[in-house]
Amino acid sequence: MSKEMLEAFRILEEDKGIKKDDIIDAVKESLRSAYRRRYGQADSAAIDFNEKTGDFHVYTVREVVDEVFDSRLEISLKDALAINTAYELGDKIRFEEAPTEFGRVAAQSAKQTIMEKMRKQTRMITYNTYKEHEQEIMSGTVERFDNKFIYVDLGSIEAQLSKQDQVPGESFSSHDRIEVYVYKVEDNPRGVSVFVSRSHPEMIKRLMEQEIPEVYDGTVEIMSVSREAGDRTKVAVRSHNPNVDAIGTIVGRGGANIKKITSKFHPRRYDAKLDQMVPIEENIDVIEWVPDPAEFIYNALAPAEVDQVIFNENDSKRALVVVPDNKLSLAIGRRGQNVRLAAHLTGYRIDIKSASEFEAMETNPVEDIKDVQEAPVIEEVFDANLVEEILGETAEGAKQENLESTVD
Repeated sequence: MSKEMLEAFRILEEDKGIKKDDIIDAVKESLRSAYRRRYGQADSAAIDFNEKTGDFHVYTVREVVDEVFDSRLEISLKDALAINTAYELGDKIRFEEAPTEFGRVAAQSAKQTIMEKMRKQTRMITYNTYKEHEQEIMSGTVERFDNKFIYVDLGSIEAQLSKQDQVPGESFSSHDRIEVYVYKVEDNPRGVSVFVSRSHPEMIKRLMEQEIPEVYDGTVEIMSVSREAGDRTKVAVRSHNPNVDAIGTIVGRGGANIKKITSKFHPRRYDAKLDQMVPIEENIDVIEWVPDPAEFIYNALAPAEVDQVIFNENDSKRALVVVPDNKLSLAIGRRGQNVRLAAHLTGYRIDIKSASEFEAMETNPVEDIKDVQEAPVIEEVFDANLVEEILGETAEGAKQENLESTVD
């Protein structure tokens, strides 16, 4: 039996990652606890483990006294001398107990303690494993669905893909193999939770690192990404080699690199003419990053032209951008998309004015800049309803949008 116990300890340590010393401590504590329940106290109990034989021994420790008040804790000098004539008052004598009466309870308690340690250890291993992959892309298999999440099997855990982390228009079936971006790993009382996304801006960056060697080795650096998943993305890049064109490298010959990235996503949108959902591609605009913030804002608002960029003296992260009258709608973009993406890409709160509006404002300075329509910096993780509203992904919204564009 002892050899079997040593073998069990070895298996638990090698396969489950639980240290042998932790298991031994758990068994000792279980024996001590069972002894306490059987005899009402455990202060006198000493438990030893024989490393060679794998045996546990339980001892009662009694003090040699003149008069015995508690036989569980004390032994008379007369009885002690009968055992060994060398004993004196105050000596501690160990008596081995046969744990037959409380051994079964101790074994059950030890099993529960070890199982709990196994659960904690397994949870910690799982947490550490996936924590290392935080902010990285992982491949997984779609397992199941509910009203809140798509559950993606990453190997030893089911990750949670929420609606707001999905690309609007994408749909999956069970057992589909997909790539996801791990943006948060939590260890909580209910266990380890892994949250993944396909709409996160950083997923674009990681995909470019995977697909484009110059990005992976750092020759071309992605400075920032602004994304409205399934529709349009802006990526700011710079080159650390004067002989390497950052934009050309990212785009690739004939747009090959961009196509590799967009092929990872499969959004669909309702086509009113065909009366059905049709595949679309997420547009990716590649912008040259420059240290001059005015020039960077100018680049970020492409394809619109910019006359001038004026920074707010009272707010270092706010800028007024003046564009030609005939470029105002292009600068703002459909439903404000272009200026929103530019604002997030640059980190500036951007106010757009046409040249004539700016001239009028200069002539009549009473107008407060607060009245200018502001494009707030969008959050990295969008609200699902907002994204649906922006992209018109519902069939009804898409139909209406197509009807309006036809009327126009």
